[in-house]
Amino acid sequence: MEQFWKERFHDGGLTMKALLRWVVVGSLIGLVCGLVGGAFSYALTWVTQTREAHSWLLFCMPLAGLVIVWAYRVLDMENDSGTNQIIASVRSGEKPRLRLALLIFGSAALTHLTGGSAGREGAALQIGGSLAATLGKWLRLDERGMNMAVLCGMSALFTALFGTPLGATVFSLEVVSVGILHYSAFFPALFSGLVSLGVTHLMGLSPTGWPLLGLPDLSPLALLQVGVLGAGCGLVAILFCTAMHTAARHYKRLLPNPYLRILVGAALVIALTLLEGSGTYNGAGSTFITAVLAGEPAAPWAFLLKILFTALTLGSGFRGGEIVPTFFIGSAFGSALAPLLGLDPAFGAAIGLISLFCGVVNCPLASIFLSVELFGSSGLLFFALACALSYLLSGKFSLYSAQKLVYSKLEPRYIDQMAK
Repeated sequence: MEQFWKERFHDGGLTMKALLRWVVVGSLIGLVCGLVGGAFSYALTWVTQTREAHSWLLFCMPLAGLVIVWAYRVLDMENDSGTNQIIASVRSGEKPRLRLALLIFGSAALTHLTGGSAGREGAALQIGGSLAATLGKWLRLDERGMNMAVLCGMSALFTALFGTPLGATVFSLEVVSVGILHYSAFFPALFSGLVSLGVTHLMGLSPTGWPLLGLPDLSPLALLQVGVLGAGCGLVAILFCTAMHTAARHYKRLLPNPYLRILVGAALVIALTLLEGSGTYNGAGSTFITAVLAGEPAAPWAFLLKILFTALTLGSGFRGGEIVPTFFIGSAFGSALAPLLGLDPAFGAAIGLISLFCGVVNCPLASIFLSVELFGSSGLLFFALACALSYLLSGKFSLYSAQKLVYSKLEPRYIDQMAK
């Protein structure tokens, strides 16, 4: 009995020591990421408003592309793989350098300023991972501690931009390895996110969120309708992931020179924008998302055009994220398909936004939590069903090539090539 209590007191001491350490480290990461994330949010809002007020900035896209490639080359980051590098760094000893935060901040702003189709959250994950890794080095954390710090940085920057600490936390725990959760980082990542949320609140930023319109009564028919929509999003997730990876691969094969590659990408985006005419598919597309979630119907081809614009932009070397374009594509697809299924277009847009996100990042729990933080809990069962089907049917496809499928989606077993 005496030995039992000695072991329990010893374990309790280690727990308190870890708790205090991550309260301190998490506070620092949350504070820094909150400040930088808030500044990044304001910067992207400003460049987006500037681009919308001055349409001629679209023709500066080639110049912006050249500056981006030059900056990455001069700072010895030309082989940077973006968000994939951050995900891979959690499993390896090689951590992102501080200069990555500066580069992705500036290059994402230039991409948005000149009309490239890109988001912000992928950039935020890179900024957060880079800042957290640098803080970890200064605090002399060991390798496991550095891995935890990177996850905290990802959670904190995602939270800073969206105001969704729970979804951001679970996303950072799920996205690295499909099928398992890094539970040891749950408190540190959540605490960092909460600190970051507090910082951005003091900076005057409000959490992202929309009312859930057109919610049907819970019935077998409604569940069937939502299930079909979720399954459709799983197939669109495959299309989007394939388009992104194929575009990047063909750009590099046909145009090995990065300067020429990004110039061609800029020219293609400019040409498509002039042909399309409205400018709806440039930038992240937040205005479009808000409109379809309010009930404005989306054109049946809108989700395909956004896939094309985003693949041409990011595949050629422009920088930014994939998440807000994913929201655009999902909401457009859901809005277009919902009336054919007998659902309200606004409700279909909400289901599409969340379930397509789930399909391309393979994070079902994070997607469900995100649905609650963005739309409230009234449609929870519908979102959960759509996410479950989208996750299952998207198979081994992912936006992130560095993401590892550890546990099978189809049966209870570890994937052969991964250690149990």
